[in-house]
Amino acid sequence: MIERVRAVLVTADDTMLVIRRTRPGIPEYWVLPGGGVEPDDESREAALHREIHEEIAGKADIIRLLHTMESDDERQHFYLARIASWSFEDRTGPEFSAEGRGEYALEEIPLTVEGLDGIDLKPEGIADVLRGAVSAGSLGGEVLL
Repeated sequence: MIERVRAVLVTADDTMLVIRRTRPGIPEYWVLPGGGVEPDDESREAALHREIHEEIAGKADIIRLLHTMESDDERQHFYLARIASWSFEDRTGPEFSAEGRGEYALEEIPLTVEGLDGIDLKPEGIADVLRGAVSAGSLGGEVLL
């Protein structure tokens, strides 16, 4: 089974960092930073730190596991994290130089139901989880600590 890690990266302005994907022939969509857990990663959290560094040259404080989604061949772990600095220009991930992968654009969106409704966040299930958490107020206090 493929294991992936992704981060709900909350900024000091209480926005969330997302990556807008633009690929030929596919409507644009957004994803959370992250990627596959590699055999030499010491843990899922270590994999997430590596992915955040590769994708946005950032360092994040992981707060907790927020949600896990599983399909037949893939398990995705979504973590809640606080991020203070990043640089999309300094990203180093191999996917950025791969031909035919389309464009990756880093964006900040409000961490609100309206902000989430304004983008097509994939996978759909995590968008629903985040809408519920935002509505319940279960993200703000933890992240601000």
